[in-house]
Amino acid sequence: RQRYLPIKNALKVFAIYRIGDVGILLAMWLSHHLWHENITFLQLHNEELVHHVILEHSLVGAFISLMILVAALAKSAQLPFSAWLPRAMEGPTPSSAIFYGALSVHIGAFLLMRTFPFWEHQLSIRVLIFIMGLVSAIVTSMIARVQSTIKGKIAYSSAAQIGIIFMEIALGLEVLALIHFVSNAFLRSYQLLISPSIVTYMVREQFYNFVPEEQIKSRFIWFEKLKTSLYIFSLKEWRLESLLYLIVFSPLKKIRKPLAFINLKSIVFVLIPLYLLGIISIYFGFLKNESTNNYLALAFAFLAFSLVAKAYNERKSARLAWLLIIFAHFFIDLAVSFNDHLDIKEAGIYLSGIIISGIIGFGILQYLHQVKGATMGLNQFHGWVQYYPKLSFVFLVACLGIAGFPISTTFFGEDLVLTHIQQDQFLLATLVSISFILIGIAVIRIFARIFLGHYQVNPQEKTDLTL
Repeated sequence: RQRYLPIKNALKVFAIYRIGDVGILLAMWLSHHLWHENITFLQLHNEELVHHVILEHSLVGAFISLMILVAALAKSAQLPFSAWLPRAMEGPTPSSAIFYGALSVHIGAFLLMRTFPFWEHQLSIRVLIFIMGLVSAIVTSMIARVQSTIKGKIAYSSAAQIGIIFMEIALGLEVLALIHFVSNAFLRSYQLLISPSIVTYMVREQFYNFVPEEQIKSRFIWFEKLKTSLYIFSLKEWRLESLLYLIVFSPLKKIRKPLAFINLKSIVFVLIPLYLLGIISIYFGFLKNESTNNYLALAFAFLAFSLVAKAYNERKSARLAWLLIIFAHFFIDLAVSFNDHLDIKEAGIYLSGIIISGIIGFGILQYLHQVKGATMGLNQFHGWVQYYPKLSFVFLVACLGIAGFPISTTFFGEDLVLTHIQQDQFLLATLVSISFILIGIAVIRIFARIFLGHYQVNPQEKTDLTL
Protein backbone atom coordinates (compact mmCIF):
# COMPACT_ATOMS: atom_id res chain seq x y z
CA ARG A 1 0.00 0.00 0.00
CA GLN A 2 3.03 2.31 0.32
CA ARG A 3 4.12 1.85 -3.30
CA TYR A 4 2.70 4.20 -5.90
CA LEU A 5 2.45 1.78 -8.83
CA PRO A 6 0.39 -1.04 -7.21
CA ILE A 7 -2.10 1.52 -5.86
CA LYS A 8 -2.44 3.17 -9.26
CA ASN A 9 -2.88 -0.21 -10.95
CA ALA A 10 -5.46 -1.27 -8.35
CA LEU A 11 -7.47 1.87 -9.12
CA LYS A 12 -7.31 1.03 -12.83
CA VAL A 13 -8.57 -2.49 -12.17
CA PHE A 14 -11.41 -1.20 -10.00
CA ALA A 15 -12.37 1.31 -12.72
CA ILE A 16 -12.47 -1.41 -15.41
CA TYR A 17 -14.59 -3.63 -13.19
CA ARG A 18 -17.01 -0.75 -12.66
CA ILE A 19 -17.17 -0.12 -16.41
CA GLY A 20 -18.27 -3.74 -16.76
CA ASP A 21 -20.91 -3.01 -14.13
CA VAL A 22 -22.52 -0.49 -16.52
CA GLY A 23 -23.48 -3.48 -18.66
CA ILE A 24 -24.81 -5.35 -15.62
CA LEU A 25 -26.92 -2.37 -14.47
CA LEU A 26 -28.43 -1.72 -17.90
CA ALA A 27 -29.14 -5.45 -18.35
CA MET A 28 -30.86 -5.46 -14.93
CA TRP A 29 -32.91 -2.40 -15.88
CA LEU A 30 -34.26 -3.87 -19.12
CA SER A 31 -34.77 -7.29 -17.54
CA HIS A 32 -37.22 -5.71 -15.10
CA HIS A 33 -39.34 -4.56 -18.03
CA LEU A 34 -38.84 -7.71 -20.10
CA TRP A 35 -39.89 -10.23 -17.43
CA HIS A 36 -41.82 -8.00 -14.99
CA GLU A 37 -40.30 -10.06 -12.17
CA ASN A 38 -36.96 -11.07 -10.69
CA ILE A 39 -35.81 -13.72 -13.15
CA THR A 40 -33.46 -16.49 -11.96
CA PHE A 41 -30.88 -18.56 -13.81
CA LEU A 42 -33.07 -21.62 -13.27
CA GLN A 43 -36.00 -19.96 -15.05
CA LEU A 44 -33.78 -19.21 -18.04
CA HIS A 45 -33.68 -22.95 -18.74
CA ASN A 46 -37.41 -22.82 -19.53
CA GLU A 47 -36.96 -22.78 -23.30
CA GLU A 48 -40.61 -22.06 -24.11
CA LEU A 49 -40.74 -19.05 -21.81
CA VAL A 50 -37.45 -17.57 -23.01
CA HIS A 51 -38.12 -18.22 -26.71
CA HIS A 52 -41.59 -16.67 -26.49
CA VAL A 53 -40.30 -13.52 -24.76
CA ILE A 54 -37.37 -13.12 -27.19
CA LEU A 55 -39.65 -13.43 -30.22
CA GLU A 56 -41.92 -10.67 -28.93
CA HIS A 57 -39.05 -8.39 -27.80
CA SER A 58 -36.13 -9.25 -30.07
CA LEU A 59 -34.40 -5.84 -29.86
CA VAL A 60 -34.68 -5.72 -26.07
CA GLY A 61 -33.31 -9.25 -25.82
CA ALA A 62 -30.41 -8.38 -28.10
CA PHE A 63 -29.58 -5.28 -26.04
CA ILE A 64 -29.61 -7.25 -22.76
CA SER A 65 -27.34 -9.89 -24.32
CA LEU A 66 -25.00 -7.17 -25.60
CA MET A 67 -24.76 -5.61 -22.14
CA ILE A 68 -24.00 -9.02 -20.62
CA LEU A 69 -21.24 -9.41 -23.21
CA VAL A 70 -19.75 -6.00 -22.30
CA ALA A 71 -19.64 -7.03 -18.63
CA ALA A 72 -18.09 -10.38 -19.55
CA LEU A 73 -15.41 -8.77 -21.72
CA ALA A 74 -14.41 -6.33 -18.97
CA LYS A 75 -14.29 -8.91 -16.18
CA SER A 76 -12.47 -11.58 -18.22
CA ALA A 77 -9.81 -9.22 -19.61
CA GLN A 78 -10.89 -9.61 -23.23
CA LEU A 79 -10.35 -6.95 -25.86
CA PRO A 80 -10.35 -4.00 -25.43
CA PHE A 81 -10.02 -4.47 -21.64
CA SER A 82 -7.09 -6.93 -21.60
CA ALA A 83 -4.45 -4.56 -20.22
CA TRP A 84 -5.83 -4.54 -16.66
CA LEU A 85 -4.95 -8.17 -15.88
CA PRO A 86 -1.13 -7.97 -15.63
CA ARG A 87 -1.49 -4.63 -13.79
CA ALA A 88 -3.73 -6.29 -11.21
CA MET A 89 -1.01 -8.88 -10.59
CA GLU A 90 1.43 -6.19 -9.49
CA GLY A 91 0.89 -7.06 -5.80
CA PRO A 92 3.88 -8.25 -3.76
CA THR A 93 2.46 -11.71 -2.93
CA PRO A 94 1.47 -14.65 -5.16
CA SER A 95 -2.07 -14.55 -3.71
CA SER A 96 -3.02 -11.41 -5.67
CA ALA A 97 -1.67 -12.89 -8.89
CA ILE A 98 -3.47 -16.19 -8.33
CA PHE A 99 -6.75 -14.46 -7.53
CA TYR A 100 -6.74 -12.29 -10.65
CA GLY A 101 -4.78 -14.41 -13.13
CA ALA A 102 -6.35 -17.77 -12.29
CA LEU A 103 -9.70 -17.19 -10.57
CA SER A 104 -11.52 -13.87 -10.98
CA VAL A 105 -10.57 -13.52 -14.64
CA HIS A 106 -12.96 -16.41 -15.40
CA ILE A 107 -16.00 -14.54 -14.07
CA GLY A 108 -16.94 -13.20 -17.51
CA ALA A 109 -16.90 -16.65 -19.09
CA PHE A 110 -18.94 -17.97 -16.15
CA LEU A 111 -21.50 -15.18 -16.70
CA LEU A 112 -21.87 -16.15 -20.36
CA MET A 113 -22.29 -19.81 -19.44
CA ARG A 114 -25.02 -19.06 -16.89
CA THR A 115 -26.93 -16.80 -19.30
CA PHE A 116 -26.43 -19.05 -22.37
CA PRO A 117 -30.11 -20.15 -22.54
CA PHE A 118 -31.12 -16.49 -22.87
CA TRP A 119 -29.01 -15.63 -25.95
CA GLU A 120 -28.74 -19.16 -27.36
CA HIS A 121 -31.10 -18.42 -30.27
CA GLN A 122 -29.71 -14.93 -31.00
CA LEU A 123 -27.36 -15.70 -33.89
CA SER A 124 -25.89 -12.19 -34.13
CA ILE A 125 -24.89 -12.25 -30.44
CA ARG A 126 -23.30 -15.69 -30.77
CA VAL A 127 -21.29 -14.56 -33.80
CA LEU A 128 -20.19 -11.43 -31.95
CA ILE A 129 -19.07 -13.45 -28.89
CA PHE A 130 -17.15 -15.83 -31.16
CA ILE A 131 -15.42 -12.96 -32.99
CA MET A 132 -14.48 -11.15 -29.76
CA GLY A 133 -13.10 -14.38 -28.32
CA LEU A 134 -11.14 -15.13 -31.51
CA VAL A 135 -9.62 -11.64 -31.77
CA SER A 136 -8.81 -11.59 -28.05
CA ALA A 137 -7.15 -15.01 -28.24
CA ILE A 138 -4.96 -14.00 -31.19
CA VAL A 139 -3.90 -10.60 -29.86
CA THR A 140 -3.27 -11.70 -26.25
CA SER A 141 -1.31 -14.74 -27.50
CA MET A 142 1.03 -12.47 -29.43
CA ILE A 143 1.41 -10.16 -26.42
CA ALA A 144 2.12 -13.13 -24.13
CA ARG A 145 4.96 -14.35 -26.36
CA VAL A 146 6.97 -11.14 -25.94
CA GLN A 147 6.42 -10.49 -22.22
CA SER A 148 9.58 -9.97 -20.16
CA THR A 149 7.97 -10.95 -16.82
CA ILE A 150 6.54 -14.30 -15.77
CA LYS A 151 3.39 -12.68 -14.34
CA GLY A 152 2.69 -10.81 -17.56
CA LYS A 153 3.24 -13.93 -19.64
CA ILE A 154 0.86 -16.01 -17.51
CA ALA A 155 -1.73 -13.20 -17.41
CA TYR A 156 -1.95 -12.78 -21.17
CA SER A 157 -1.79 -16.56 -21.73
CA SER A 158 -4.77 -16.93 -19.40
CA ALA A 159 -6.64 -14.18 -21.29
CA ALA A 160 -5.92 -16.00 -24.57
CA GLN A 161 -7.34 -19.26 -23.20
CA ILE A 162 -10.44 -17.45 -21.99
CA GLY A 163 -10.86 -16.06 -25.50
CA ILE A 164 -10.98 -19.68 -26.72
CA ILE A 165 -13.50 -20.47 -23.96
CA PHE A 166 -15.66 -17.61 -25.27
CA MET A 167 -15.54 -19.23 -28.71
CA GLU A 168 -16.53 -22.62 -27.27
CA ILE A 169 -19.48 -21.07 -25.42
CA ALA A 170 -20.60 -19.27 -28.60
CA LEU A 171 -20.52 -22.59 -30.48
CA GLY A 172 -22.71 -24.16 -27.80
CA LEU A 173 -20.00 -26.49 -26.47
CA GLU A 174 -20.94 -25.91 -22.85
CA VAL A 175 -19.42 -29.07 -21.38
CA LEU A 176 -16.12 -28.52 -23.19
CA ALA A 177 -16.10 -24.87 -22.10
CA LEU A 178 -16.69 -25.90 -18.48
CA ILE A 179 -13.84 -28.44 -18.55
CA HIS A 180 -11.58 -25.87 -20.24
CA PHE A 181 -12.66 -23.27 -17.67
CA VAL A 182 -11.68 -25.43 -14.68
CA SER A 183 -8.50 -26.77 -16.29
CA ASN A 184 -7.24 -23.29 -17.13
CA ALA A 185 -7.90 -22.10 -13.56
CA PHE A 186 -5.92 -25.01 -12.09
CA LEU A 187 -3.10 -24.62 -14.63
CA ARG A 188 -2.64 -20.89 -14.02
CA SER A 189 -2.74 -21.36 -10.25
CA TYR A 190 -0.03 -24.02 -10.54
CA GLN A 191 2.09 -21.90 -12.89
CA LEU A 192 1.94 -18.88 -10.61
CA LEU A 193 2.92 -20.96 -7.57
CA ILE A 194 5.98 -22.48 -9.25
CA SER A 195 6.94 -19.37 -11.27
CA PRO A 196 9.82 -18.32 -8.93
CA SER A 197 11.52 -21.68 -9.46
CA ILE A 198 10.95 -21.51 -13.22
CA VAL A 199 12.48 -18.02 -13.37
CA THR A 200 15.53 -19.28 -11.45
CA TYR A 201 16.01 -22.21 -13.85
CA MET A 202 15.59 -19.99 -16.91
CA VAL A 203 18.10 -17.43 -15.68
CA ARG A 204 20.63 -20.18 -14.91
CA GLU A 205 20.07 -21.84 -18.28
CA GLN A 206 20.40 -18.55 -20.12
CA PHE A 207 23.55 -17.60 -18.21
CA TYR A 208 25.40 -20.86 -18.83
CA ASN A 209 23.95 -22.49 -21.94
CA PHE A 210 22.30 -19.77 -24.01
CA VAL A 211 23.00 -20.04 -27.74
CA PRO A 212 21.42 -17.37 -30.00
CA GLU A 213 19.32 -18.67 -32.84
CA GLU A 214 20.61 -18.14 -36.34
CA GLN A 215 18.49 -15.63 -38.17
CA ILE A 216 17.42 -16.92 -41.55
CA LYS A 217 16.49 -14.20 -43.98
CA SER A 218 13.27 -14.86 -45.79
CA ARG A 219 12.82 -14.29 -49.49
CA PHE A 220 9.50 -12.63 -48.73
CA ILE A 221 10.34 -9.12 -47.51
CA TRP A 222 6.70 -8.28 -46.85
CA PHE A 223 6.48 -11.25 -44.49
CA GLU A 224 9.50 -10.01 -42.49
CA LYS A 225 8.00 -6.54 -42.29
CA LEU A 226 4.68 -7.95 -41.10
CA LYS A 227 6.45 -10.11 -38.52
CA THR A 228 8.43 -7.12 -37.22
CA SER A 229 5.34 -4.93 -37.09
CA LEU A 230 3.40 -7.51 -35.10
CA TYR A 231 6.38 -7.89 -32.76
CA ILE A 232 6.47 -4.14 -32.10
CA PHE A 233 2.69 -4.00 -31.65
CA SER A 234 2.89 -6.86 -29.17
CA LEU A 235 5.68 -5.18 -27.23
CA LYS A 236 3.46 -2.11 -26.95
CA GLU A 237 0.54 -4.39 -25.92
CA TRP A 238 -1.32 -3.08 -28.95
CA ARG A 239 -1.77 0.20 -27.05
CA LEU A 240 -4.88 -1.25 -25.41
CA GLU A 241 -4.48 0.83 -22.27
CA SER A 242 -4.09 4.05 -24.26
CA LEU A 243 -7.11 3.16 -26.39
CA LEU A 244 -9.26 2.58 -23.33
CA TYR A 245 -8.08 5.82 -21.76
CA LEU A 246 -8.87 7.69 -24.99
CA ILE A 247 -12.40 6.25 -25.20
CA VAL A 248 -13.48 6.27 -21.55
CA PHE A 249 -11.38 8.44 -19.27
CA SER A 250 -10.12 11.21 -21.58
CA PRO A 251 -13.65 12.61 -22.22
CA LEU A 252 -14.18 12.77 -18.44
CA LYS A 253 -10.94 14.71 -18.05
CA LYS A 254 -11.91 17.18 -20.79
CA ILE A 255 -15.07 18.33 -19.01
CA ARG A 256 -13.03 19.49 -16.00
CA LYS A 257 -12.92 23.14 -17.11
CA PRO A 258 -16.64 23.52 -17.96
CA LEU A 259 -17.46 22.20 -14.48
CA ALA A 260 -15.04 24.52 -12.66
CA PHE A 261 -17.94 26.73 -11.46
CA ILE A 262 -19.15 23.96 -9.13
CA ASN A 263 -17.73 24.71 -5.68
CA LEU A 264 -18.82 24.95 -2.04
CA LYS A 265 -20.73 28.21 -2.65
CA SER A 266 -22.72 26.71 -5.52
CA ILE A 267 -23.62 23.75 -3.27
CA VAL A 268 -24.96 26.04 -0.54
CA PHE A 269 -26.68 28.69 -2.66
CA VAL A 270 -27.73 26.70 -5.75
CA LEU A 271 -27.84 22.93 -5.27
CA ILE A 272 -29.54 22.78 -1.86
CA PRO A 273 -32.32 25.28 -2.77
CA LEU A 274 -32.80 23.55 -6.13
CA TYR A 275 -33.16 20.16 -4.48
CA LEU A 276 -35.63 21.47 -1.88
CA LEU A 277 -37.66 23.16 -4.62
CA GLY A 278 -37.76 19.89 -6.57
CA ILE A 279 -38.88 17.89 -3.52
CA ILE A 280 -41.65 20.39 -2.76
CA SER A 281 -42.81 20.30 -6.38
CA ILE A 282 -43.01 16.50 -6.38
CA TYR A 283 -44.68 15.79 -3.06
CA PHE A 284 -47.12 18.72 -3.21
CA GLY A 285 -48.04 18.01 -6.83
CA PHE A 286 -47.23 21.45 -8.29
CA LEU A 287 -46.09 19.91 -11.58
CA LYS A 288 -48.59 17.47 -13.09
CA ASN A 289 -47.59 17.66 -16.75
CA GLU A 290 -46.01 14.29 -17.65
CA SER A 291 -43.93 15.68 -20.52
CA THR A 292 -42.49 18.43 -18.29
CA ASN A 293 -41.68 15.90 -15.58
CA ASN A 294 -39.82 13.71 -18.08
CA TYR A 295 -37.67 16.65 -19.20
CA LEU A 296 -36.99 17.60 -15.59
CA ALA A 297 -36.00 14.01 -14.83
CA LEU A 298 -33.44 14.12 -17.64
CA ALA A 299 -32.19 17.53 -16.49
CA PHE A 300 -31.67 16.39 -12.88
CA ALA A 301 -30.05 13.14 -14.01
CA PHE A 302 -27.62 15.14 -16.15
CA LEU A 303 -26.94 17.42 -13.17
CA ALA A 304 -26.18 14.34 -11.03
CA PHE A 305 -23.79 13.09 -13.71
CA SER A 306 -22.10 16.52 -13.81
CA LEU A 307 -21.62 16.50 -10.03
CA VAL A 308 -20.01 13.06 -10.14
CA ALA A 309 -17.78 14.10 -13.05
CA LYS A 310 -16.70 17.16 -11.07
CA ALA A 311 -15.97 14.97 -8.02
CA TYR A 312 -13.93 12.60 -10.22
CA ASN A 313 -11.88 15.53 -11.56
CA GLU A 314 -11.55 17.38 -8.24
CA ARG A 315 -7.92 17.88 -7.22
CA LYS A 316 -7.85 20.47 -4.43
CA SER A 317 -10.38 19.33 -1.82
CA ALA A 318 -11.39 15.81 -0.81
CA ARG A 319 -14.25 17.23 1.28
CA LEU A 320 -15.73 19.04 -1.74
CA ALA A 321 -15.48 15.86 -3.85
CA TRP A 322 -17.20 13.89 -1.07
CA LEU A 323 -20.07 16.39 -0.81
CA LEU A 324 -20.55 16.40 -4.57
CA ILE A 325 -20.87 12.61 -4.59
CA ILE A 326 -23.50 12.71 -1.83
CA PHE A 327 -25.50 15.39 -3.64
CA ALA A 328 -25.27 13.38 -6.86
CA HIS A 329 -27.14 10.55 -5.12
CA PHE A 330 -29.82 12.98 -3.94
CA PHE A 331 -30.31 14.38 -7.44
CA ILE A 332 -30.54 10.86 -8.89
CA ASP A 333 -33.35 10.26 -6.39
CA LEU A 334 -34.96 13.54 -7.46
CA ALA A 335 -34.69 12.68 -11.17
CA VAL A 336 -36.35 9.29 -10.73
CA SER A 337 -39.02 10.83 -8.48
CA PHE A 338 -39.95 13.27 -11.26
CA ASN A 339 -39.96 10.38 -13.71
CA ASP A 340 -42.12 7.85 -11.86
CA HIS A 341 -42.74 9.22 -8.36
CA LEU A 342 -40.37 7.24 -6.16
CA ASP A 343 -42.36 7.02 -2.90
CA ILE A 344 -40.97 8.01 0.51
CA LYS A 345 -40.36 4.41 1.61
CA GLU A 346 -38.33 3.56 -1.49
CA ALA A 347 -36.44 6.84 -1.32
CA GLY A 348 -35.70 6.12 2.34
CA ILE A 349 -34.26 2.70 1.48
CA TYR A 350 -32.03 4.28 -1.16
CA LEU A 351 -30.92 7.43 0.69
CA SER A 352 -30.61 6.11 4.27
CA GLY A 353 -27.38 4.29 3.44
CA ILE A 354 -26.08 7.39 1.63
CA ILE A 355 -26.85 9.69 4.56
CA ILE A 356 -25.21 7.44 7.17
CA SER A 357 -22.12 6.69 5.07
CA GLY A 358 -21.88 10.30 3.90
CA ILE A 359 -21.92 11.73 7.43
CA ILE A 360 -19.33 9.22 8.67
CA GLY A 361 -17.01 9.83 5.71
CA PHE A 362 -17.27 13.61 5.83
CA GLY A 363 -16.76 13.58 9.61
CA ILE A 364 -13.50 11.65 9.18
CA LEU A 365 -12.24 14.01 6.47
CA GLN A 366 -13.16 17.03 8.61
CA TYR A 367 -11.47 15.51 11.67
CA LEU A 368 -8.24 14.82 9.79
CA HIS A 369 -8.21 18.32 8.31
CA GLN A 370 -9.08 20.41 11.37
CA VAL A 371 -7.81 18.37 14.33
CA LYS A 372 -4.82 16.61 12.81
CA GLY A 373 -3.93 19.18 10.16
CA ALA A 374 -3.78 16.49 7.47
CA THR A 375 -3.45 17.49 3.84
CA MET A 376 -6.75 16.93 1.99
CA GLY A 377 -5.67 17.60 -1.62
CA LEU A 378 -6.12 14.89 -4.24
CA ASN A 379 -3.10 15.59 -6.43
CA GLN A 380 -0.98 12.95 -4.68
CA PHE A 381 -1.11 9.94 -2.36
CA HIS A 382 -0.77 10.99 1.29
CA GLY A 383 -0.49 7.65 3.09
CA TRP A 384 -2.40 8.56 6.26
CA VAL A 385 -3.27 4.89 6.89
CA GLN A 386 0.16 4.54 8.46
CA TYR A 387 -0.90 6.75 11.39
CA TYR A 388 -4.68 6.31 11.40
CA PRO A 389 -5.41 2.66 10.43
CA LYS A 390 -8.73 2.51 12.30
CA LEU A 391 -9.98 5.72 10.71
CA SER A 392 -8.93 4.47 7.29
CA PHE A 393 -10.90 1.25 7.79
CA VAL A 394 -14.04 3.13 8.85
CA PHE A 395 -13.65 5.52 5.92
CA LEU A 396 -13.29 2.58 3.52
CA VAL A 397 -16.55 1.12 4.85
CA ALA A 398 -18.21 4.52 4.32
CA CYS A 399 -16.86 4.57 0.74
CA LEU A 400 -18.33 1.14 0.05
CA GLY A 401 -21.67 2.29 1.45
CA ILE A 402 -21.66 5.34 -0.83
CA ALA A 403 -20.68 3.18 -3.83
CA GLY A 404 -23.67 0.86 -3.33
CA PHE A 405 -21.86 -2.27 -2.15
CA PRO A 406 -24.08 -4.80 -0.32
CA ILE A 407 -23.27 -3.47 3.14
CA SER A 408 -26.00 -0.83 3.24
CA THR A 409 -29.55 -0.25 2.00
CA THR A 410 -28.18 1.69 -0.96
CA PHE A 411 -27.45 -1.67 -2.60
CA PHE A 412 -31.21 -2.39 -2.74
CA GLY A 413 -32.05 1.26 -3.39
CA GLU A 414 -30.13 1.36 -6.67
CA ASP A 415 -32.17 -1.59 -7.91
CA LEU A 416 -35.38 0.19 -6.89
CA VAL A 417 -34.28 3.34 -8.72
CA LEU A 418 -33.73 1.41 -11.95
CA THR A 419 -37.20 -0.16 -11.77
CA HIS A 420 -38.75 3.33 -11.93
CA ILE A 421 -37.12 4.10 -15.29
CA GLN A 422 -39.34 3.08 -18.20
CA GLN A 423 -38.28 0.84 -21.05
CA ASP A 424 -38.19 3.65 -23.64
CA GLN A 425 -36.11 6.00 -21.44
CA PHE A 426 -32.71 4.76 -22.53
CA LEU A 427 -30.95 8.10 -22.04
CA LEU A 428 -32.18 8.44 -18.47
CA ALA A 429 -31.18 4.84 -17.64
CA THR A 430 -27.73 5.39 -19.16
CA LEU A 431 -27.13 8.63 -17.22
CA VAL A 432 -28.19 7.03 -13.94
CA SER A 433 -26.13 3.86 -14.53
CA ILE A 434 -22.98 5.76 -15.52
CA SER A 435 -23.44 8.04 -12.49
CA PHE A 436 -23.60 4.99 -10.20
CA ILE A 437 -20.40 3.65 -11.74
CA LEU A 438 -18.51 6.96 -11.55
CA ILE A 439 -19.56 7.37 -7.92
CA GLY A 440 -17.83 4.09 -7.08
CA ILE A 441 -14.66 5.09 -8.93
CA ALA A 442 -14.60 8.58 -7.39
CA VAL A 443 -15.03 7.47 -3.76
CA ILE A 444 -12.35 4.77 -4.00
CA ARG A 445 -10.06 7.34 -5.60
CA ILE A 446 -10.60 9.65 -2.61
CA PHE A 447 -9.79 6.80 -0.21
CA ALA A 448 -6.65 5.86 -2.13
CA ARG A 449 -5.34 9.44 -2.38
CA ILE A 450 -5.92 10.27 1.29
CA PHE A 451 -4.98 7.05 3.05
CA LEU A 452 -2.75 5.00 0.72
CA GLY A 453 0.76 5.62 -0.52
CA HIS A 454 3.98 6.46 1.30
CA TYR A 455 3.87 9.50 3.56
CA GLN A 456 7.09 11.43 4.19
CA VAL A 457 6.91 12.88 7.70
CA ASN A 458 8.24 16.40 8.03
CA PRO A 459 10.30 17.13 11.17
CA GLN A 460 7.71 19.70 12.34
CA GLU A 461 4.86 17.18 12.00
CA LYS A 462 6.66 14.23 13.59
CA THR A 463 5.98 15.36 17.15
CA ASP A 464 2.28 16.00 16.49
CA LEU A 465 1.83 12.61 14.85
CA THR A 466 3.52 10.87 17.75
CA LEU A 467 1.25 12.64 20.22
